[in-house]
Amino acid sequence: MSANTHGGSREIALEQAQEGMVLAQALNDAGGAVLLAEGATLTAASLAALRRRGVERCSIVAEEAPDPAAWAHAEQELARRLERLAVLFRTTPPEGSGAQLLGLLQRYRQGGQA
Repeated sequence: MSANTHGGSREIALEQAQEGMVLAQALNDAGGAVLLAEGATLTAASLAALRRRGVERCSIVAEEAPDPAAWAHAEQELARRLERLAVLFRTTPPEGSGAQLLGLLQRYRQGGQA
């Protein structure tokens, strides 16, 4: 197993990190500058940026049993954000750059890469 467990956190390879995981310790670059603060939630964008900077490992908060209420809330929030995009782009023609932007934003909101 490539993950080390320490108290309420575990160290993992960045390749194992997933969106939604929470950092147990701040991530710093070689010069000591903070890249991501302790408690930050990893996103697709932050994971990509960390890979570009050559970060190999991170310490994440140990997972607890999934909370069904939190999961339901996250699903509702996603639906609300997608509905808001639909309202904002309601007059956008189905062809063209506006529709492309809408598609990119929807994929981003759903956790895909834009």
